[in-house]
Formats: sequence, structure tokens, C-alpha cells
Amino acid sequence: MTNSTRPRVYLTEAMTETESGVLHTWLGEQLSDATVPATAVAITDQALLDLTRREDDPLLTPVRVVWLPRNPNEPGTVRVREAISPRDPLHPGRGAQRRLLRTDPTRCRVIEGEPAPLSDLERRLAEDGGGSLPEYIRRQAALALERAERTLLGDQYKVSRFVVDEITDSRRYREGIRRLSAEQHVRLSDVDQHARASLDELVATQSRRAVALWGRLGRYFSRAYRLDVDTARFDELRELNRQHSLVFLPSHRSYLDPLVLRPALLANDLPLNHVMGGLNINFWPIGPIGKRSGTVFIRRKFGDDEVYKWTLREYMRYLITKRFNLEWYIEGGRGRTGKLRPPRFGILTYLAQAFQSSVASDVYLVPVSLIYDQLYEVSAMAAEAHGEVKQKEGLRWMVGYVRAQGERNGVAHVTIGRPLSLAQALAQESDQRRAIQKTAFEVCHRINEVTPITASSLVLLAFLGIEDRALTVRELELILTPLIEYIVIRDLPTAGDVDLTNPQVVRKALQTHLDSGVLRRYAEGDELVYYLGSDQHLVAAFYRNNSIHFLVNRAIAELVIQGAVDDHPDNLVTSGWEDAKRIRDILKFEFFFPDKATFEQQMRDELTIIRSGWEDDLDDPDHASTMLAAVLPYLAHRVLQPFLEAYEVVADQLVVMPVSSTFDEKSFMTKCLGIAKQRRLRQQIASSESISSELFGTALALARNRGLVETDVEDGDAAGADAVVVRREEFAAEIRALVRRVRRIRELAHERLATLTEPDVASGAPESNSDGPSA
Repeated sequence: MTNSTRPRVYLTEAMTETESGVLHTWLGEQLSDATVPATAVAITDQALLDLTRREDDPLLTPVRVVWLPRNPNEPGTVRVREAISPRDPLHPGRGAQRRLLRTDPTRCRVIEGEPAPLSDLERRLAEDGGGSLPEYIRRQAALALERAERTLLGDQYKVSRFVVDEITDSRRYREGIRRLSAEQHVRLSDVDQHARASLDELVATQSRRAVALWGRLGRYFSRAYRLDVDTARFDELRELNRQHSLVFLPSHRSYLDPLVLRPALLANDLPLNHVMGGLNINFWPIGPIGKRSGTVFIRRKFGDDEVYKWTLREYMRYLITKRFNLEWYIEGGRGRTGKLRPPRFGILTYLAQAFQSSVASDVYLVPVSLIYDQLYEVSAMAAEAHGEVKQKEGLRWMVGYVRAQGERNGVAHVTIGRPLSLAQALAQESDQRRAIQKTAFEVCHRINEVTPITASSLVLLAFLGIEDRALTVRELELILTPLIEYIVIRDLPTAGDVDLTNPQVVRKALQTHLDSGVLRRYAEGDELVYYLGSDQHLVAAFYRNNSIHFLVNRAIAELVIQGAVDDHPDNLVTSGWEDAKRIRDILKFEFFFPDKATFEQQMRDELTIIRSGWEDDLDDPDHASTMLAAVLPYLAHRVLQPFLEAYEVVADQLVVMPVSSTFDEKSFMTKCLGIAKQRRLRQQIASSESISSELFGTALALARNRGLVETDVEDGDAAGADAVVVRREEFAAEIRALVRRVRRIRELAHERLATLTEPDVASGAPESNSDGPSA
């Protein structure tokens, strides 16, 4: 029997008197024109039960009366209590329905869900493996109507409904809780109750009204920024999304990040993501609104709770099976230094397990770069890096945060990186754990390669690495001009594709930092000078670090050349390559590097930029000195000195710490902060940005990776303890040697700057005393 010859049954829902009249008129037209028997059946328990007993295999067609929402550009507001109510814009109240039918009847529509024969629904239920047929019909009818509604509203309102019911009614769920019950030695009913409670906590129960409010709140919260979206890859994303779930993995700079990415996706015809967020932001009113607009609140820690872990995997499996898109921050938290943090593997591991147990053919990971010209919370993050306690998120915190966004802070830049096939990434390694780690690092690498250089970051790069010295307009020009030439040679991406060679671009960035207080100016002398504001080193470093990943290899090349000048090795290439790999290994917890072969080629490219034909005269005893003199500009001190000096603090403190199998990290960090502040006061550290718990943390990760922190040396094992002490001293010596090199490069940079500005000083001609640089 074909669908055209089957008897048709229209399934109707409970409705208001107004809707009943509209639907009655519509059904009368359909039934009078029907060429096969057609009836209308209300979706009630008894009616559905009677329907399942029919033997003529009718074609079931769900129908619903909907009320199109008003144009979003029309005036009006959405209240918080409306947003967290179950009613959505397609289903107004009774009074509103009567009014709309009288004043604007075109907004009232009857929609049909995709029809299905009764036999087909029976077959699908058997395949899914659970639940009653009447309840399954009810659920599938509602889902079909949701899909029909999206044709009216678009994919922005792709809503996941009946998630808990669909998961818990399946054979897979019943088998899973039975297995967990046996493994955990817990009663089946307790496991079932725990799993259902976990699902209720996790599942984002979206409503269209909350989605609408969240969009408006997002525009208000992020009103300080103009959005700059690179749209080059959106055609590719839309094509991939036709068949696969997309998992967006943005860099994390601000609490505003999800509110910035959301409109960028919607403007380019992509549906809303299910955003995996931490429970720390699940407070009123953000929590209820966020949960109803797609935020999945996940516990920060769930230890040995195997039921919760399994439930999370099953939920993610459901989402990718239904081709919903996901989003979370691969760093785990906001990057406090302005550059990418090392990735966290937890949620990615659950995604991989969910994918491998699903019927999805693939999932695509989408790297996203988010950066800001200016950012309100940078000062707070800088204070936390200096040891202050992080302010707990809550309603009072939110009010202050939102109020602070009232001032214009510039541009938020959104750039999409190369999508990565999860199936292909996982297939490259037989070891699942290693495959996930390599996948995460590859995502971070792809984020970095599209994170653009901003004029804002370049200006502050000029003011860092010169200690507390003020710069004249001429000096700023002398520093930035060769740096911009280097960027042009490498054809590096720039934010908004601005022309960094245009003096007005630099002038505007400088003025932005003056307005925010990061930079100050002094005009009471014979020339205008600019300098970093008090305690602004970490803030300045945050903006500089937005672009630092493009400069790390160049900085390493300079350190290698300086090492060759100091040590006079017999074979410059062999020793230089080994030296570069050692430095790369020291910095591997701080920056993302490609494989060793690619890294070697990149180092060769950097040397060629410094001096074309550098391999032609390797036998010259002055070759390294000639190379060092050809470096323009010197970058090692501006890029790596704060990291290396922070590492030196950690290495020195490890040397004096007793060897033990236990380690008090909190007190160690406190001691490092104190030592670093003392060294800064004594000018033994060049910049306050080295006084950072974030940098101490990555240095400690490196030391731990080398077995220098917690040890397995037993009490009384003097020889074992002495061996650890020796390795700690070797580690400290290695870091000190690099610090000496980077300080020598800083001295060369200062000497060159002094030489270049000498004629201006000697002539006694003052520079411009205007409000901004002429460079």
C-alpha cells in the first residue's frame, strides 16, 4: 500500500478555543477534498491506544496551529519571567490569540508534520528498543511538528525536545544501567534514578522565548564591541553541517565569548550550538535563561561518579546522532595571559567515546579564534596572576560586569580555522588517549594559525622588553617599522585585513591604549613620550600575547644564534638544530609547536629572513656574529624574556626545596610570587609580567614532566635524593643560560635603538608634541 492510498489520520493536540476554531475550518477543507478516507484524532491516551489497534495501517499526519512571532525589528521587550516560562513565541496566550486573529490573521497558520504510516512507527520503535507505541507516536508527532515549525522560523530555533524520554526509553539505556548496576554493585533502581537526575541536570530544555531573550541580552552585554567576522569558511561549514554535527572549539578570552560567537553563526545561517558550560555560571537569572537557550551546564568535577560520566556520554551521543552542533572551550577556562592555554582533554574524550558508539559517520571539529582590541576583565585577570583571589561569579558580580561594558572597547574579531575530521584524527593513532591529545593540540594549532595580528598587540609589543623606559614617537616608529616589514614578509594574517603600514592604524591603536590607561603620556619635557601605566605590565602582555605565537620561532632562532656566538661550536648547523630542539622542549608547555621536521623547516625560513644565503659561508669564524648583527628587529627579549625569567624563579626555588614524594603546590606558588616580586624590586627581573602564577604553573608542569617535583625517592635514600638535586640544578642552569642569552639580545636591541636615535638627540631638535604618534 502506498501513502497516497492509505487512509489518513490527522493527529491534533490540545488547543485553545480560538485554535480549535481555526483548525476545525482547516480540517473541514482537507477532509472534503480527500480522495481517501480521512479522519481527525485528538492525541489522548485512549485515542492513541485505539489507533495502535487498527489493521488498515493508516498514514498519521500531525497538525498544529501556530502563531508567527512579530518581526524582531518591531519595538518591544522580552521580560525575564517570560523567557523562563514554557510558552514560546509560536504559542501566545488565549487573549493574544483572539486579538491576533482579529487584527493580523496572517500570523495564524496550520502546519503539518511529516506523515508516517503506523507500521513504520512500529518498526522504528522496535529498532529503538523501548517504550510504548502510543507514547512513541505522541513523541514523534511532536518532533515532526518541531521540524515543520523550523521551516517558518529557521534553524536558529532548532530545539531538542523529549531528550530524556528518547534516551531513557531506549534499549541502549536499559542495558547501560544494568551494566553499571553490576559494575558498581548498586541497585538497578538507584542507578536509574541517578542517571535520570543527571540527565535532567544536563539537558538543555530550550524554549524559543529564552532563545530570543538570550539574543537580546547578548547584544546588550557585548554592546561595547563591534563585531568583525571573517566569513571565508562559512560556505564550507554550511556544507559540512548538512551531513554532520559541527563542534565549535573557540579560544577563550572573555565571559563574552559565547555572546560574540552566537551572532556570528546566526548571521551566516548556522543553527545555535549546544554550549557546554561550567556550573559556576549557573546562577539566576543567567542559569535558567541559558539552560533554556542551549547551555549544557556540566559539573566542574565529577571524580568517580561513573553514572554521571556515562550519562554525559549518552547525552553527547544523542546530540551528535541528531546532528545538533556543540560548542565548548578547549582551554577549559579563560586564557589569563592572552595566548592559548594548554588544551583540556576531558570533554573531547567524552565526545570521542560518544562518536565511536554512535551511528554518525563523522563529526567535524571547528577551531575558532576570538580576540578583542580591548577587554574589561584583563585587569582582574592580571591581579589574579599576581596572587589576588578570583571574584566568585554571581548576580552582584554580573551587574558590575555588565555595567562596565557601557564604554566602547573596540572590536571583537571572529575567525574560523580549518575544520578537522574527528574520525580521521582518531584513526591516526591506535592509542585512544594519545589520539585525543594529538587531536586537541592540532585544534589549538589551527586556532593559532588564524588568530590575526592586531595593531593593538603590536603597539604594546614595542613597550614590553624595554623595562620601564618611555618611548618617543621616533623610537616607537623605529621599533614598529621593521616589525611590520617582518609581518609583511611572512604574509601573516591581520585583524580586519588592516594595513599595518598605514600610520593612522598605529595612531588609533596607541590612542586606544591611552584611553584605557594601559599607556600614559608625558608632555612636560621638550618632547612627548609614552610609557606603560603603573602596574600595567601584565595587562599589556595580555594584548601582546594575542599575536605572540607568530613570533616564537623567530625568538628561538635569535637565541640559537646568540648561543653560537657565545659557545663557538664546531658545526653551526648541527649544534644549532640541537639547541633549537632543546629550547622547543623547554617551551612545549607554553606554546604549540608543529612536528620536528616542520619545526626545522620553519627555523630555516626564519634564518633566511634574517640573512638571505646564510648557509653560504658557514666556515667563516664570524658567521654567528654576522648573523646576529643582521637580525632586524630583535624580538627574543620582547617575546620570551618574561617566560624564561619566570621559569628561572621556579627552577631556582626547586633547587632549594627538599626532595620529597609530597609537594605543597599552593605554598610553593606563594613562595615563587614572593621571590619574583623581590627580584623585580632589585631589577633582577626586567618586567612585572614575569610575576605570574600562570607562568609559574607552566614552568612547574615542565619540571614535573622531567620528574623534578614529586619524586619516588624513599626517606633515607641519600643517593636518590642527591640525584634529584643534581637534575634540578642542571635544569636551573639550563634556564639561567637562556636567560643570559635573552638579556644579551635585549642589550643589543637597546644599543641599536640608542644608535638610531643619537642624531636626533645630538641635533637638539625636539620631536612632535602632538597628541599622537606620527609614525
